Amino acid sequence: MSDRMTPIPFAGFMNWILEEKKTKGTVFGIRKPYIADAGQSLEIFGRALETPFGPAAGPHTQLCQNLVAAYWAGSRFFELKTVQILDGEDLPVSKPCIKADDECYNVEWSTELYVPQAFDEYVKAWMAIKVLSKEFGLGSPDGFQFNMSVGYDLEGIKSEKIDRFIEGLKDASETPVFRECREWLLANLERFEHITREDVEGISPNVCNSITLSTLHGCPPAEIERIATYLITEKKLNTFIKCNPTLLGYEFARKTMDDMGYDYVAFGDFHFKDDLQYEDAVPMLHRLQELADAKGLAFGVKLTNTFPVDIKASELPGEEMYMSGRSLYPLSIALAARLSKEFGGKLRISYSGGADTYNIRQIFDTGIWPITVATTVLKPGGYQRMVQIAQLLAQGGYRPYTGVDERELSDLAEASRQDRHHKKAVKPLPSRKMKKKVPLMDCFAAPCKEGCPIHQDITSYMKLTGEGKYKEAMEVITDKNPLPFITGTICAHNCMSKCTRNFYEEPVHIRDMKLKAAEGGYDQLIAGLTKPRQDQAEPVAVVGGGPAGIAAAYFLARAGRNVTLFEKRDSLGGVVRYVIPEFRIPSASIDKDVALMEKMGVEVKLNQEIKTIASLKEMGYDKVILAVGASKPGLLNLEKGEAVNALAFLEEFKKTDGHLNLGSEVVVIGGGNTAMDAARAAKRADAVKKVSLVYRRTKRYMPADAEELELAMEDGVEFAELLSPVSLEGNVLVCNKMKLGDADASGRRRPVETGEKVRITADTVIAATGEQVNGAWYQVNGILTDDRGRAKVNAQTLETSVEGVYVAGDGVNGPATVVEAIRDASLAAAAILGASVGTDREETGLVEAIADKKGVLKEAREAAGENYRCLECGAVCENCADVCPNRANISVKVPGMQMAQIIHVDYMCNECGNCASFCPYDSAPYKEKFTLFADAADFADSENEGFVVLDQEAQRVKVRFTGKESEVDLKEGNGLPEQLVRLMRTVICDYAYLLGIDAI
Repeated sequence: MSDRMTPIPFAGFMNWILEEKKTKGTVFGIRKPYIADAGQSLEIFGRALETPFGPAAGPHTQLCQNLVAAYWAGSRFFELKTVQILDGEDLPVSKPCIKADDECYNVEWSTELYVPQAFDEYVKAWMAIKVLSKEFGLGSPDGFQFNMSVGYDLEGIKSEKIDRFIEGLKDASETPVFRECREWLLANLERFEHITREDVEGISPNVCNSITLSTLHGCPPAEIERIATYLITEKKLNTFIKCNPTLLGYEFARKTMDDMGYDYVAFGDFHFKDDLQYEDAVPMLHRLQELADAKGLAFGVKLTNTFPVDIKASELPGEEMYMSGRSLYPLSIALAARLSKEFGGKLRISYSGGADTYNIRQIFDTGIWPITVATTVLKPGGYQRMVQIAQLLAQGGYRPYTGVDERELSDLAEASRQDRHHKKAVKPLPSRKMKKKVPLMDCFAAPCKEGCPIHQDITSYMKLTGEGKYKEAMEVITDKNPLPFITGTICAHNCMSKCTRNFYEEPVHIRDMKLKAAEGGYDQLIAGLTKPRQDQAEPVAVVGGGPAGIAAAYFLARAGRNVTLFEKRDSLGGVVRYVIPEFRIPSASIDKDVALMEKMGVEVKLNQEIKTIASLKEMGYDKVILAVGASKPGLLNLEKGEAVNALAFLEEFKKTDGHLNLGSEVVVIGGGNTAMDAARAAKRADAVKKVSLVYRRTKRYMPADAEELELAMEDGVEFAELLSPVSLEGNVLVCNKMKLGDADASGRRRPVETGEKVRITADTVIAATGEQVNGAWYQVNGILTDDRGRAKVNAQTLETSVEGVYVAGDGVNGPATVVEAIRDASLAAAAILGASVGTDREETGLVEAIADKKGVLKEAREAAGENYRCLECGAVCENCADVCPNRANISVKVPGMQMAQIIHVDYMCNECGNCASFCPYDSAPYKEKFTLFADAADFADSENEGFVVLDQEAQRVKVRFTGKESEVDLKEGNGLPEQLVRLMRTVICDYAYLLGIDAI
C-alpha cells in the first residue's frame, strides 16, 4: 500500500460524479447538497462569492474530488493547498500525518503531489464546478472563487515550476489540462441536461486572481516583505500574508493555553523568538497595504497559520507537530483583534483557526471573511458539516465588507477564552474505541451499546423514549437492566463516553433519557407485571442486597426460579442506599427498583446475615450467588494521626442528614468518585465553611469521572493539587509538595517529590482511598481467592471453586460500578439458568432519516429530544467514509444485504490516518477494510485484504483474503465467502465508476 495518491483523469472523474449522482443520488458520498440563495451574494477581488467560507489550505483542497465535495456541501471560497518548490517524492511527510479526535494536530505542510499535478487538480476542479453548479442547480457558475497558496521563500516562488503554476492559474487557457477538460465537456454534452456548448465555451480560464503567501517559521521579515511585494507588483495578485500565532508572544500563548485547560500542550519559546516579531510585522503590513492600494489590489492577512508544538506522547511521528482546531481559536481570534485595533479596522482579514458552526457567524459579523475551515470537517459528518455552516451564514444575511468592527472583535476575542466549545475538559478524554478489531464485513456497530457492560439496546429505547412510548422503552431497558432508576441517576455511563456525538459537540444524554423513560413508564410497567410461574428447579439463594444481588434475584425470578435474597441490613440497596448521599440519588428511586424485583416474586429476608455457605446448603439452596460487595475499608498510611474513613463518614452523613460536628475546615484525601462524594457531602454539613480535596496529582489525572469532578467544583470544593499526605499533627495535615514527572504505564504523569512541605489546617480529615474485598470471608467458606482477596471465578459463568456457588459484583473485580454489578449478575444468573437473561434487538433505522442528522451539530438544549441527536450508528456508521478528505472509504450497498459495506479505495488514499481516529473499533480502516486496488502493482505493494479487477466484463479478479492470494472468476464457484463475492460483484456492476482505472 502506497501513501501516494493517484489523481483521477478528468474523464474518469466526471464519469464518477455523473454516475454516482444518477444511480445513488450522492456525490462522493455526500447526500445533501447546499443550494445557494440567488438573492444573496458578496464580492471580493472583483468577483462574486455566494457563501463567505470554504476549506482551508490543507487536506480538503489537495485533490479535485476534495474541492468538488466541498462545493457540493456549500463552500464557495477555496484556499488551495500550498505549493512549494519541494514536492512529490522529494517532500518528506511522515505518516500518519493527522490526528483530529479533539483539537487537531498534523505533520504535513504543503501538497504531497508534484506541483504540475496539483495544478492539474485545481484546473479540473474549476472546470467541474463550473458545469456542476448549473447542471444541478447549486448556484451561479461564477459564485465561487479559488485562492492559490504558495511558499516558502522568494527564490522558490520565482522558480520556473512555481512561476508556471502561478501564471497558469491566472490564465489556464493555453494549458493542456484546460483544453482536455474543455474538449471532454464538449464531447459529452449529451450527458448533461442543463449544460450547453455556450456554457462550456464560456468558462473563464482565469482560475485565480488572488494568492495567500505561506511562510515557514523563522522566515525573516525582509524576506516576507520581498515576496509579498513581488506578488503584488510583478504578479499583480490580490494578496494575503499568512501570519503565525507566535506574533502574540510566548507568555500570552502559554497563559491562554494553561487557562483554557491545554496545559499539557508543550511548546518552548524558540518559535516566538525566531518568527516574525509583532513590532516588525505592523510597519511591514502598513507598507504592503499602501503598495497594494496604489496598485489597485486588495491586501490583507490570513489568520492564522497552525501552531508548532512538541510531540510528547507519540501522537504523531516525529518531534514537532502543528496544532489547529478549537485550541487554536482563542489565539487566532486574539491576534485578529490585536491587529484590527492597530489598523483601525482597515486591515482585511481572511480567517482560519478553529472556525466552526459555533463561532463562524460571530466571526463573520465582525467583518472578517472569507473564513476557511479544516478541523471541523475532519470529524464525523465530514464535508456534510459544511451544509449547516452555509445555511447558518445565509440565514443571518450578508453585508458587504466595510472594514472590521474593532469593538465587536475585541469582545469576541475576550469571550473565546471562556467559550465552553473551546475550553478543554477538566480531564483527558476517555478512549472512544471499542476493544475489538473492525470486521472485514458488516462493521456498523453502535459504540454506546458496545461500551455498555450489559449491552443495553440503547438506540431502541432512545427512539421509543423520544416518541413518548415510555412503557415500551422501559420494557426494552428492563429486559437487561432491572435498575432503571439507579442507573438512570448515577450510572457511570460508559455508553456516553463511546458516543459518536462526542466528535460533534457532546454525547447524547443517554442516562437522562433512561431516567425519563423510567419516570414516564414505571407505573404502567409495574402495573402490568405479574409474578412469573415458578418452575420446579432447585431454589437459589442470593446473598447481599446491593445492586448485584437485586439484579441477580430479578433475573432468576423472572425466569421462574424460586429465589430468596438475604440482606444483613434492614433495607435493600447496599452502598447506593447507605452511602451515596441523598442529593445524588433519592431513596424513593432505589425503592422503585427494589419493587420491580419484588414484583417478580423474590422472597426477601432482611436483617439476616449469612456467615457460611454451609448454612445455606442446609436450608436446601444448592445454587448460591454471593453479592457481598467490597466492605473492607481502604487504608491510608500516615506517619502520625488517623483519618476518618470516607464510607463511614458518608453513611453517618446520610443517617444524620448532614448534622455532623466536623468543624469549619475539612480535608478529603483522594481523587476518585468516593472522594468527590465525601467532599460534596462535607460541604453540606453543619458549620463547614471550607472543604479542600488533597491529591498527589492534578485534577487532570484524578481517577474520578469528569462529571463528578465538575460537580465538586460547582459545589465550591477547593482542589489542593500536587500534595501527598504525610502526617496529621493536631489540626494540621502535613503534605509533601509534588510535581508531575513523565507519564507512567497508565498514561498519567508520575508525581515526584520536590522536597518541600505544605501544611493545611483541618478540623476533620477524611480518607477516600478506596475499598477492599474482604477475602477472609471467602477463604473461610472454602473459596479460592487471588492475592487481593477477590474470589477466583470462571470468567464466563462467575462460578467459584465451590461448585454451585457464584460471585457477582465487587467481589469479582474489586469496587466497580452499578452497571458492572448488573453485568456480573446477568452472567451468574445465565449460568444457573443455562440461558441468556436478555435479548439483543436488531439495529434498524431509515438510512435517509439517519443521514439527515449526520454533519449537523446540535447540542442537547437545542434538540427537541435526545433521540434526534442519536445517530443510530448500529444502522449507519460510515465514520471512516465521512472523515476521509480524499473520499477513499466508500459505503457500498450490496443487494440482498441489510447492512451497507465499506470498501477502501487504495489509489485515493495518502495514509493520513484520519479514519483510524474515528473508527469506533480499535482499528485503522485504511489498512483493515477490504480494499479496491487500481492495478496489479498497487495490489502487490500492499498487505491489505482486497482485490484488483483483472477483467471487468468477465468479472475476473485477483483477491487477497486471510493472507492468501488467488485469481477468481466471480461468476463461477470459488472458495471465497458468498458475502465477499457479492461485494466485489456489486462494485464491478453497480459502482463501475470506481474502476475508471483504464484512464488512471
